[in-house]
Amino acid sequence: MNADPHRGQPVLVQGPDPAAARLVVVAVHGRGASAGDILSLATELDRVVGDLAKQVPRERIGLMGFSQGACLSLEYAARHARRYGAIVGLSGAVIGPPGTPRRYAGSMDATPAFLGCSDVDPHIPLERVHETAEVYRRLGASVDERIYPRMGHLVNRDEIDAARALLSAKISP
Repeated sequence: MNADPHRGQPVLVQGPDPAAARLVVVAVHGRGASAGDILSLATELDRVVGDLAKQVPRERIGLMGFSQGACLSLEYAARHARRYGAIVGLSGAVIGPPGTPRRYAGSMDATPAFLGCSDVDPHIPLERVHETAEVYRRLGASVDERIYPRMGHLVNRDEIDAARALLSAKISP
């Protein structure tokens, strides 16, 4: 059994060279999805996807994910709290069972964060989305939390528009 099954997997990149971009977004797909699936969302948001840590300052890096990818992105950002370009969590929340201590160090320094989820998502408990919003607020993020009645485990047009607006604001000259 491979201890690191994701090592060496292809990273799909779209858009300009990361060093020249005003904002770059690392987009993480959910379980059972493919990189191509999340790229369709990235295309909708007119951003790039890739591993940028060594090429771009963190304040120019955005994190975006759906489902399991959102959970991983949101937990990573909380554990590595600092100023990011933007954080978008679609149908996701921080990771761990109820009662998990949420004593993260650092400051997100007003990082804009969007959290969108259904009130009846079968994979993401509503309470966990609220907890994530509170964690991010305590870390100093500027949080836009939107709960959608009876939507299920999907991404809707309002979420796409909100994410697009958030990311577009970061790339405006």
